[in-house]
Amino acid sequence: MKLSDLSPTDLIRRARRRGLDICVGPYVLRFQTTLNDLARAVRFLYAEYPLDEAGFADFHVRLTPPKGPRRWWRPQVEFHADGRAAFSPFPRRLALPLLEWGLNASVMDLAHQYLNVHSAVIERGGFAAIFPGAPGAGKSTLCAALVNRGWRLLSDEMALVRPEDGQLVPIPRPVNLKNQSIDLIRAFAPEARFGPRLDETNKGTICHMRAPIDSVRRAHETAQPAWIIFPQYTPGAAPEFEPLPKTRFLMHVADNSFNYSMLGVRGFETLARLIDACSCMSFRYDSLDDAAKMFASLKPPPAADPAAA
Repeated sequence: MKLSDLSPTDLIRRARRRGLDICVGPYVLRFQTTLNDLARAVRFLYAEYPLDEAGFADFHVRLTPPKGPRRWWRPQVEFHADGRAAFSPFPRRLALPLLEWGLNASVMDLAHQYLNVHSAVIERGGFAAIFPGAPGAGKSTLCAALVNRGWRLLSDEMALVRPEDGQLVPIPRPVNLKNQSIDLIRAFAPEARFGPRLDETNKGTICHMRAPIDSVRRAHETAQPAWIIFPQYTPGAAPEFEPLPKTRFLMHVADNSFNYSMLGVRGFETLARLIDACSCMSFRYDSLDDAAKMFASLKPPPAADPAAA
């Protein structure tokens, strides 16, 4: 059974009581809320995600109004993870982005069996491209464009690298778009589906694009890393890949990892093998159409292809 198989009434009842056990990549999320509009937004964004009926969840999140007058006066919402308040209360209208940001934090706290790198990840033909980088570099915009041009979404937020074999474990969720990127992707991919548009957040205007159905259905299919690419949106620039030294990339990716230091020697060895297996480059772009054409021509390096090796 998937989430959209529940009627709106059943979904709201479950969310208020026991919770919805939603399979997201390698994890089961138990989601509870008393906010009916938030439950409906989750039903839309996670419509194709399977529900787990086994009764076990990896983490539990609950979003509810606080006690006292802030339930009604300038209403707020609180995010609880495994029974603990994880953040200060947010304005009530920002319940959906609070859920998404809270889920990111929950996975970061849990996913220490993997090397966890802050990046977008996409795949085609079994080979994956990793986009680490600072906010504002254009990685989510490029990721959203490419998953609407034949690439599979593994994640918009994090690369989960399995230390034992270097494979990338998918955790596909809605793509978080901000400000001008929202209209860019709406124009580039009219068939994509979007959640509500929210203005005046601490990150400007935000909107979530639903993960493609194929990406959700293939959420247990790992991918071989082949490219590490630092994207940079540059107005007026011609699309261009620029190879960069791997030693430089090792430190850049380590700086973008959530748990590299925590994993110690295992983290270093996993990261070193990842860098060895990948082509490392930067990518400047202006036009999303030109970027899609450039990415369609990418060939995996021999080190990334076990058959070639």
